[in-house]
Amino acid sequence: MYDYDVAFIGSGHAAWHAALMLRKAGKRVAFVEEDTVAGTCTNWGCNAKILLDTPFDYVDGLERFRGMGIDSVPSVNWEELMAYKKKVVNPMHTVLEGMFQKAGMPVYHAHGTLVDAHTIQAGDERITAETIVLGTGEHPRKLAIPGSEHIHDSRDFLDLDQFPARIAFIGAGIISMEFASIAAKLGAETTVIQHDQRILGMYPKKYVDRVVLKMEQEGVTFLLDHDVAEVKKTGEAYQLVFSDGEALETDYVLGATGREANVEGLGLDALGIACSPRGIEVDDHMRTSVPNIYASGDCVAKRIPKLTPTATFESNYIAAQILGLSDAPISYPAIPNLVFTLPRISQVGVTLDEAAKHPELWRTETVEYGKRLLFEAKNEMDAEFTFVFSKETGLLEGAAFLGEDAGIWADLAALVISQKMSGLALSQLIFTFPTESQGMLSLLIPLLPLK
Repeated sequence: MYDYDVAFIGSGHAAWHAALMLRKAGKRVAFVEEDTVAGTCTNWGCNAKILLDTPFDYVDGLERFRGMGIDSVPSVNWEELMAYKKKVVNPMHTVLEGMFQKAGMPVYHAHGTLVDAHTIQAGDERITAETIVLGTGEHPRKLAIPGSEHIHDSRDFLDLDQFPARIAFIGAGIISMEFASIAAKLGAETTVIQHDQRILGMYPKKYVDRVVLKMEQEGVTFLLDHDVAEVKKTGEAYQLVFSDGEALETDYVLGATGREANVEGLGLDALGIACSPRGIEVDDHMRTSVPNIYASGDCVAKRIPKLTPTATFESNYIAAQILGLSDAPISYPAIPNLVFTLPRISQVGVTLDEAAKHPELWRTETVEYGKRLLFEAKNEMDAEFTFVFSKETGLLEGAAFLGEDAGIWADLAALVISQKMSGLALSQLIFTFPTESQGMLSLLIPLLPLK
């Protein structure tokens, strides 16, 4: 007899959604968590980011109406905003742990190591479970250079009490570009450093270029084809030394050069479970090579975006597998993803790059939303959609969006793609008017086949 039916190593979105479903079905469930309960997204990721980002989004929107009834745009007090963030976000893990305890799901606060297929060493205790789910997430990759101890990560930034006058970001991916957008609005001397020419490489270049141009107009400097070789502390400041000998002085250095799966110290090698910094290898049922051990979320080696919604989707899928509600291989719907720059960029389904490589399969249509429906577009003249349609069926298979409401548009497009909706099907639905959702769909319907 095992101590639990299911034990989770990790307690973030990759774990607790499944745990609640399993507990509701009467299963005995426990968590082993060495860090803060509820994981990165809840404590020092998505939740903190969106709370801190929102005032800057409003400021950005108001700036578009300057001279059109708006004479001055307010500034953001970072110190007060950060205090509010700590008040709202910091207690969330205690609330969730209380929910777990109330539901009868204990949390072992310790590092979890697999002893065998059914046993976890949780600090000084050993617990056993019929099924084990690994949801250990990822951590920021550290640059292997002298002075790396002076480089901060996203977790540090999202807890920063005083905003620096000068800030440098190493890497030009999602984290750097989102945070640099905030820094620019605060008037900080902001520099983004990238070792090659790729900025937000996973997003459409035509939209990335527009975001970069706007950031440059706001004072952000982009140093491309620059490799940081060393970070030196110089009094109260820091000096970034590049491989060509040039240097940059700044007050704060944030490194965002990728993330690696938390697989060290889990005992995976001893059980023959394949893993790498990319993540844990699983089959099409999210099982490792040990059939009763699953993996979920960002710690999994996978091609699809490592996002909170995909972790949640996988968590729920695994619960259904354990409960015998389904034995089908995992099948992901269209997955929208969004970068919180100002303006936002989002995409879903077939990418614009893929469509361009295979014109025999796809046709693209660009719609200048801001220019066509400015009254709905919140005076965002540059807001734009690009749709990807199947040449065989005419149905929507992908989309990319630039604009404040890019996340809403990508979600709607994901629904249209996943449900294979025709123009007729969409035209038979009623949406509120005039809104960003109705505006997008009204421009999409004429481009779809009637049936």
